[in-house]
Amino acid sequence: MTSELNTNKFHGLEALKNASPEALEAALKELAGGIDALDQNAAAGMQQRLDSKIKPLRSLGVLEDIAQQIAGIMRTPNPKLNKKAVLLMAGDHGVVVEGVSAAPQEITAQMFYSYLRGEAGINVLARHGGAEVICTDIGIVSPLDPPELMANRVKNGTDNIAHGPAMTREEAIRAILTGARIASEAIDSGINLLATGEVGIGNTTPSAALISVFTGHSVEEVTGRGTGLKDDALKHKESIIRQAIEVNQPDPADPIGVLSKVGGLEIAALTGAILEAAYRHVPIILDGIISTAAALAAAQIAPLAAAYMISSHNSEEKGHEIGLKQLGINFRLDFHMRLGEGTGAALMFPMVEAALKIADEMATFNAAGVTTGDF
Repeated sequence: MTSELNTNKFHGLEALKNASPEALEAALKELAGGIDALDQNAAAGMQQRLDSKIKPLRSLGVLEDIAQQIAGIMRTPNPKLNKKAVLLMAGDHGVVVEGVSAAPQEITAQMFYSYLRGEAGINVLARHGGAEVICTDIGIVSPLDPPELMANRVKNGTDNIAHGPAMTREEAIRAILTGARIASEAIDSGINLLATGEVGIGNTTPSAALISVFTGHSVEEVTGRGTGLKDDALKHKESIIRQAIEVNQPDPADPIGVLSKVGGLEIAALTGAILEAAYRHVPIILDGIISTAAALAAAQIAPLAAAYMISSHNSEEKGHEIGLKQLGINFRLDFHMRLGEGTGAALMFPMVEAALKIADEMATFNAAGVTTGDF
């Protein structure tokens, strides 16, 4: 499938920046409407391949689930991985002035430079998985040097959700479509396995708000300690999230409205990246609570997009598993991680490759001369 959104109308950055609100709405509608279901014949073909291997049926569990899912996504029982990348979106949050984070806001920009230098946790784990890290500033507050690093910036951080919306609806859609364009350019370069990553001091606050709105769970059930808040600070954070939801009255039936009211620019960009991956039949690995909040928005915009998501770890942030369950997804790793950046997602690259290598390299009963038995 070829998208007018990405090959013609909004392929260039300037075209996206100069588009009217009406054109942006139409482009997002086109993107969401172009997402279709997985190819069940291809998935069944993969399972047939796996069933012929020298092992009891279904004995490799989750690895077989992953292989089958990727076959359905790529629409072939013989999927091949080319290149891999973590799409790391960056944005700041006005709500940090309310004291919801133990870390100062300037860390967002400082860490962004660390990612570009290849020295952060996500860089190490992405290299380990044979993937690159693509860093995009969607909404950092402070200026970056050189200015070209700010080319995709939609807004200098969100507004304070405790007193009003994070951004306008137009800004939310621009952030979504910017994330979609970044994903599209990665896919055009030959990357066909993506992972989600982010940086943004304070972003567990809007993520918890989004998960609460989209799942119906209470703020207390979905709010974690973020950068390490103590008990009193955690209760304060919960009160700010409740205030943000009360002030903005987000409607879960309007996911773009929810993102604009209590979301984040980098979260919206990840939503767009997930939608684009689904549109282009490319699997995308979710990281922790922030990317799962984005995934919930993407699934609300286009329900079929959930089938293209591959889960990774179970974050220490409370709302993460709740968000995954809402998506109908189970986590695969439990390493008690809460760093973000895409670190948990990057750990799944070798697992995904292992799943396909079983299908490609493991011998069949016939070829190995092994008796099948009554498996």
